[in-house]
Amino acid sequence: MPKLGMEPIRREALVKATIAEIGQTGSLDVTVAQIARRAGMSSALAHHYFGGKDQMFLAAMRHTLSLYGAEVRGALAMAKRPRERTEAIIRAGFTNSNFRREVVASWLNFYVLAQSDDQARRLLAVYQRRLHSNLVYNLRPLIGGQAVDVALRIAGLIDGLYLREALSRGAPSGEGATLKVLTMLDHELRFADREPKS
Repeated sequence: MPKLGMEPIRREALVKATIAEIGQTGSLDVTVAQIARRAGMSSALAHHYFGGKDQMFLAAMRHTLSLYGAEVRGALAMAKRPRERTEAIIRAGFTNSNFRREVVASWLNFYVLAQSDDQARRLLAVYQRRLHSNLVYNLRPLIGGQAVDVALRIAGLIDGLYLREALSRGAPSGEGATLKVLTMLDHELRFADREPKS
């Protein structure tokens, strides 16, 4: 069996350290030296693997999105009906691994970086398109042509709950956030029942 090289291990350590440092400071105002120290390696080695702080942060967000995507796929595999699948998508965004202080802080800073960095903007757009298309696909059997607008509102509420949580002082409550989005989903589906489906 081939021996795993140190590069993937060190890269993963730097990614986790980046998320932890941003979570602790609440901003991108951290140095490569701080991240490297937390990861237990030198700044030179950190620069060797990623080139700079923005590249580390983008790698951290790719890692975060990869974990989130795996949770969504796992949740969808267990849900059968469109309503269950829609709920599974919502719940995946607020699990303990996704809705914790350092990840929430990373998301807030990811939105800020996306305003000025093309790579961050593209990565954010991929996430937003995927979330929207998953929601639309599973809402369409329930509410027809209204699925596009309802999916936009649900995604907007999810983003808003992350942003509010980033400014909160308490521990994130994934259950509370999930309940808010599911309550909105209930209202949307009830309202849609009274509208003609296209």
